[in-house]
Amino acid sequence: MKLGFVVYGIINFLIMEVKSVENDNCEIEETTKEKIERFPREKDWIRDINLFKYQGFWYPESFLEGIMSAQQKFEARSTDILVASSLKTGTTWLKALTFTIATRSTFLDISTSPLLQKLPHDCIPFLEIDLANSMDSSNPNPDNHIPLIATHIPYNSLPKSAVDSGCKIVYIWRDPKDVFVSLWYFFEKIQKSNKSEPPIPLEEALELFCRGISLYGPYWEHVLSYWKVKVEFPERILFLKYEEMKKETRFYVMKLAEFMGYPFSVEEEENGVVEKIIKMCSFENLSELEVNKNGSHRENTNIAMKNNVYFRKGKVGDWENELTPQMAARLDTVTNHKFRASGLLLSEVI
Repeated sequence: MKLGFVVYGIINFLIMEVKSVENDNCEIEETTKEKIERFPREKDWIRDINLFKYQGFWYPESFLEGIMSAQQKFEARSTDILVASSLKTGTTWLKALTFTIATRSTFLDISTSPLLQKLPHDCIPFLEIDLANSMDSSNPNPDNHIPLIATHIPYNSLPKSAVDSGCKIVYIWRDPKDVFVSLWYFFEKIQKSNKSEPPIPLEEALELFCRGISLYGPYWEHVLSYWKVKVEFPERILFLKYEEMKKETRFYVMKLAEFMGYPFSVEEEENGVVEKIIKMCSFENLSELEVNKNGSHRENTNIAMKNNVYFRKGKVGDWENELTPQMAARLDTVTNHKFRASGLLLSEVI
């Protein structure tokens, strides 16, 4: 009889502990939302969305919750490779290249790569979106068959473990004029596909962009956050310029593979593996794949969208077809002002 009371007491104790943990989790979640509500806010380029300023950068609430969750729970490994970028700087292309380079030995022929059946963003998870939604205290970093993790988080806001682990980082950036134009059309496509109100005028978007108010903006500070680390620890970050990669793609794909720890063998080079990867990951090829023309991304979530919004032109200097000379000069002035003290000049981009 006494044993029964003991067992009953243990069960009751365990139930109370579970309820306590559940209540603590609710309090943490509420506290996070309450914190976000106190942050400075501005209207996004999509007017029914608010952007909140956190650690110097602007995010919608759902992304910011993911970033804060990652900062608390994510445990990076020294073998991880972060594929980092701001928006519309060549992220889709870089993810395709890094994924194909890292998995080429897994598939007998790269023509069997999942990249041909899935959007590049579905091949490499985003830290603050995909992983943040699946992280818990017991399993903050689910094992992947490849060590690639993508992020748009600026360096200063990366989880402490990502900084302390010494994991490698590949960062890509681009001429701000092309970034701005591509970003505006990106939001235009999203709103058209959602049949919502038209995007804000280009001139209004330019003013916000120059003030740093854009998703993951300010753009210049985002670039500089990684550039400063690259200058101090060049072995840690491979700092890529989109324009240079377009000019000398083979050279940079070779450099990328070497940095990642997946160098091409002499036999692979002789058999044209580098060229095959370049062709498969090209804008022309990816944009014509059925999955990228008609597929959907993150279905059944509040950020679901069509895969084709990630593919527009992928050209260097397309801003000339969209911006007036005055608008281009405004962006160049801001860029030169922001980058002057860093030694990172606009002339190095184009």
